[in-house]
Amino acid sequence: MKFWDASAIVPLCLTEPQSAAVKAILVKDTSLAVWWATRTECVSALLRQTREGGLSLDDEKKARQVLAALARVWLEVRPTEMLRLAAERILAVHPLRAADAFQLAAALQWCQRETQDVSFVSFDVRLRVAAYKEGFDVLPSAGS
Repeated sequence: MKFWDASAIVPLCLTEPQSAAVKAILVKDTSLAVWWATRTECVSALLRQTREGGLSLDDEKKARQVLAALARVWLEVRPTEMLRLAAERILAVHPLRAADAFQLAAALQWCQRETQDVSFVSFDVRLRVAAYKEGFDVLPSAGS
């Protein structure tokens, strides 16, 4: 099982330049762990693309159906006070936005801070750097 950021989930739902890379990761391991707000972040990204004209209403509907299917099977890390405190610590250590700090805090909680040989899937540059510094194996690799 790998921890997936919303930036890596959206290309599973649509055909984007990053889609092949994340689909290859998913084929090797179909178990996903995500932060509690990931589904909402993905819906926001899909609706933004639709509003901006980059995604048709039909394609947005299909993408949301894929997202719903993924959400039915993924493991979701729920919000807790301990997770909020971890996100606040992360904000003091890494140059992240609050939503990304929650993503990383959720990943750390999910693996019980044992990051060795644990993968974090993301395309967000700052989040990838922070996850790497916390000890995660960050995917897709830079060459993918």
